[in-house]
Amino acid sequence: MSGVWVFDKNGVARLVSYPTRESFERQDRLPGQWGTATAPGARPRVLVYVPAEQVIRSHAELEQRLIEVGWTRYWNPLRPDLLQFHRSDDSTHLISLPCDFSRVRTFHMYDIVVKNRRFFEVRDPHPPSSGG
Repeated sequence: MSGVWVFDKNGVARLVSYPTRESFERQDRLPGQWGTATAPGARPRVLVYVPAEQVIRSHAELEQRLIEVGWTRYWNPLRPDLLQFHRSDDSTHLISLPCDFSRVRTFHMYDIVVKNRRFFEVRDPHPPSSGG
């Protein structure tokens, strides 16, 4: 037997013989919670707008916050499958996201964070509680 053992949310293990990215997708996320597990045991992540400590749960919330920090919606007729934002007409900075919010992954979140370090963070959805 070769493959990778994957544990579900109930702690039940299953053997994945030919692992792919899709085989590690987390199906136990809360509605509107971003994230994907890219390795066994990895946790989903959420994008947080730091000034308001707001977990971003929709494109509408994200668009509102990006506009507040200087981004503009970019309408690209050649890519109707993407939601895109740019800094300005003379800037090369572009954020591209799938139109379906449930398909936004951790790497999309980190792209937003890298381009907006003071405003966004990627975090665990449930930080570990202190045992004190």
